[in-house]
Formats: sequence, C-alpha cells, structure tokens
Amino acid sequence: MGLETISSFTGQIGTVLLGATRSEGGSRSISYTIGGERDLPFLGSPPSGHKPLVAYELCDDAAVWPPVVREFLGDRTREPGAWAREAGDTWKPDLIRLVLTSTRKRDFQDFASLRRTVEEVLQQSPLPLIIEGSTDQAIDSEVFAACGEAGEGERLLLGTAEAGRYRSIAAAALAYGHAVIAQSPIDINLAKQLNILLRETGVPADRIVIDPYTGALGYGFEYSFSVMERIRTSALKGDCDLAMPMISGAPDTLTIKEVREADPGIRQRVAVTWEFSTALASALAGASIVSVRHPETLALLREAIDALWGGAGVR
Repeated sequence: MGLETISSFTGQIGTVLLGATRSEGGSRSISYTIGGERDLPFLGSPPSGHKPLVAYELCDDAAVWPPVVREFLGDRTREPGAWAREAGDTWKPDLIRLVLTSTRKRDFQDFASLRRTVEEVLQQSPLPLIIEGSTDQAIDSEVFAACGEAGEGERLLLGTAEAGRYRSIAAAALAYGHAVIAQSPIDINLAKQLNILLRETGVPADRIVIDPYTGALGYGFEYSFSVMERIRTSALKGDCDLAMPMISGAPDTLTIKEVREADPGIRQRVAVTWEFSTALASALAGASIVSVRHPETLALLREAIDALWGGAGVR
C-alpha cells in the first residue's frame, strides 16, 4: 500500500443500516449504521465513520461447532434462543450471528424448523441479527426464503452470497427488506464482480456488506489482511463497486492445530488469544463487523477497539 495522506482520498465507504427498532418497524433494542469512513481504519481524531462492531456467533446444531467452545459452554449450546439470550446478557456483543449448521446435514429439508429457530432467537435476544444460511445451492431458495420471512421487518444481514449462488439470497433480501453478505475467496476482483452481480439483481449498494473471506492467523490471514486493505484503499480512491462496509469472521481459528493440540490447562486461553488476534487485525484492516465464537474473546475485543477508537464516535 502506498503512502497516500488522508486528504488524498476522494471516495467514501457507503453505509448499511442493520437491525430495526420498534419505531423503525422491527423489535430490536437498537439498530446500527456501519461504514461511512473517509480514511483508513482508526485514523483521525475522531476517526471517520462508525466504530467497528463485534458479533457473537452461535449455531443451531453444535455437533460441528469448535470443540473448545463446546467444552467451555457445555449444554448451553443445545438451545439457540437461550444461548443467544445468555450471550447478550453476559458477554455483551453488539450483534448475534446465527449459523444454521443444521442445513449442512445430508438431504436437509426441514425448512419449517429453520423458521422456528430464527423466530426463537429473535424473541430471546433483542440484538440485531446476522444469519448464515445454507451452503448448498440446491436448498438455498427455501432456506433463505424461510429465514427472510421469519425476520421480516428486522433488517437482518443474510449470508452468504457467492458468485455461483447469489440469486436466492438476493431475492429473499429484496422480498423481506434485508441486507446481504457478499463473500468472495480472498480476491479483490472477485469481490468487485460479485457486488456488481448483486446490484444487477436489484440489491442496492446500501444493503451489501463485503466478506473477503478471512483465514486464521498463521493460516492465510496475512493474505486476507492485504486483500482487505486493497479493497478499502480502492474504495477510498473512488471505486464505487468496492465502497461497501466489510465483515470478517475467521471460522477456522478455533480448530487450528495450535488450539487442538494445546495442553488442556491452557487450551481455552490459547483459543481466545488466537481468535482475538485474528479479529482485531481484521478491524485494523477495515472490517466494520468482526465475528467471534468464543465468549471470552468478546470483552477483550471490544476493549481493544474502544481503546483504538479513543473513546470517540458512535456504534
């Protein structure tokens, strides 16, 4: 990256509104605007745009969730609604990110259960909600329609759209008033192309959040960081097709060798340290939302972001 000064940038990151309070037609306790930056992350006094948010990830079928998290939480992973409520009350994330891991089961068809799960999480937690749906194009349409309808009026963030499978999620977002996560495999050109495709389907720029895909620290994250920097810098230089806020989650961080093989007495600390380091670096690269899975990562991450922000700005 070059040595451009802040004043040399002519572009600006667009904004996306997430969550809807009762006065906005939803039932969330708060709504957030992300994006809006006119310079590189955490520069300026106060920095431009909005302070990065921290999302806590949970799932509806914990069988495939990181063992270190299941070990920490025990039976609390059995009920997504209660899990989301406790997360909000105890660990204080800004948002909840629900990963519908049940859809990974072979020949999954129970779309009614997905709707009930989304409704339960929305009832139990008042926080804005991100939903990670299917990874199978064959069931995308039903999955995203069920999730989108269950959260109608709440301004969810639905994920993830990819180059080969984006029309179903775009249709659900447009039909029910949600935003979309656009994920590309650590490539600035592919990220731009997907944003263009989504906009051509009718999804406006202010309802797209870029996910450049994030590898774990030491397992590809360094390349992810450089791509995030390039996306941010290109947008600030005036590329409107990349001028959307970014979201970053590194789902492999808690399953890497260093965590799996750590001594049981320090495994939890190793997991939290690794996840914290990856997430904070993502915020420094320009992510407006960083997602984590270990509850003890949340307080550390919010404290670090607040300190870097200098106590200024708004969430």
